[in-house]
Amino acid sequence: MKLQPSMPLVLISLLLSSCAMGPDYVRPKIETADNFRMTEIEGESIANLPWWELLHDEQLQLLIRQALIENKDLKQAVASMEEFQARIFIARSDFLPGINVITNAPAFGTLGGFVAPGFPTPFSYFGQGTLNWEIDIWGRVRRANEVARSDLLAREENRRAVVLTLVSGVAQSYFDLLQLDMQLEITHRTLLSWEETVTLSQHRLRGGVISRLDADQFEAERANVSARLAEIERQVIQKENELNLLLGKNPAPISRGRLLTDQVMLLEVPAGLPSDLLQRRPDILQAEQTLAAATARIGMTKAARFPRITLTGLLGVASPRLANLLTSGNEFGMGGVGLAGPLLNAQTLGHEQRAVEAQSRRVLAQYEQTILVAFKEVEDSLVAVRTAKNQRKAQQEQVDALRSALQIANLRHQAGITSYLEVLIAKRSLLSAETALTSAHRLHLVSVVQLYKALGGGWSPG
Repeated sequence: MKLQPSMPLVLISLLLSSCAMGPDYVRPKIETADNFRMTEIEGESIANLPWWELLHDEQLQLLIRQALIENKDLKQAVASMEEFQARIFIARSDFLPGINVITNAPAFGTLGGFVAPGFPTPFSYFGQGTLNWEIDIWGRVRRANEVARSDLLAREENRRAVVLTLVSGVAQSYFDLLQLDMQLEITHRTLLSWEETVTLSQHRLRGGVISRLDADQFEAERANVSARLAEIERQVIQKENELNLLLGKNPAPISRGRLLTDQVMLLEVPAGLPSDLLQRRPDILQAEQTLAAATARIGMTKAARFPRITLTGLLGVASPRLANLLTSGNEFGMGGVGLAGPLLNAQTLGHEQRAVEAQSRRVLAQYEQTILVAFKEVEDSLVAVRTAKNQRKAQQEQVDALRSALQIANLRHQAGITSYLEVLIAKRSLLSAETALTSAHRLHLVSVVQLYKALGGGWSPG
């Protein structure tokens, strides 16, 4: 049977479409529950909300947008993704023939030394093109392209993970700063109260109404609150510096928006389905793409143990005189098939394959561990959100009761029924309870943010 002119192309296409060496990637089967254990509310997950619909403080939104533009870690992640975008085009170029062009034009000396017209030498004018094209029978190039694609997708998910961590970090640091502001105001108010008490005790000491021991106790308590005020002031500056680092800025004051107690959060925070977590969390998707790349590398190492077949060609013209370069009879050309295979390094390639297979098993375990950590973080955040509201309510009740107790202690002391020790204890207890109440307010806000992050929320730029 006579082959038609298109038959070589058909044969090449059949070779290129042959099965690649090594296993094809299949997503590992992961068993998930029907619902999260700690979920109480059914409905669409809050992770489907964009962050600007979850966080309503306008100043916080402005800080987040600044961070998304200027944060250095995010810039590194974007640059890394762009690097692997370029690398995937490099990998795709291996499907195409490699073509090189060489020219020669002797400029000095006497032309000579050529063997025959049409044969290139360093002493003749010539131009030639060479072609090398690897026939990807064993799928080495295809597996290399799978690796490049998975590496790129992993870098994209890494960028999303950096954004997720960045925006949640800005929100949490901002709420921390508002909590410190609230504690600073409470401590400052308490310090003023103690200063009035110390002044009064000094007058009463001089009048012989109280002892030096009582006066020293009041002074010690005032100094203790003053030290606490200085500590909070230090923490405020350090927290502003931490927030500026996330914003990609040098240390500077941070503008505030709403007070901690005026922050608006969702009353209901449905988590959605556990199976959705596998499709949404960037760290899980990154781990999966890393696993896909490791699987494709097994095929690459297997294909490297088989001979490489390449088509080669050479075409050009050569002449000892430039004027005769393009005349008939000065052409030369050749074509052929190259075969290159491992010989002495075959055992080394076998060990390389086993190493890559072990690496794939390690990455699989890492992928499964990432999923377990993700489910744990969601459950931890769900229970934190569920209990934070009750904790805040209980802390508020404690503060109300202690304020009433302080008022009664002052009245009893003014009436001479009891010593000022009751007032001292009541003031100390109230300061501690009011400080704990600020922590409860912060805990509720941060718990929602952490749940949103754990669910892989939509931290897209707004």
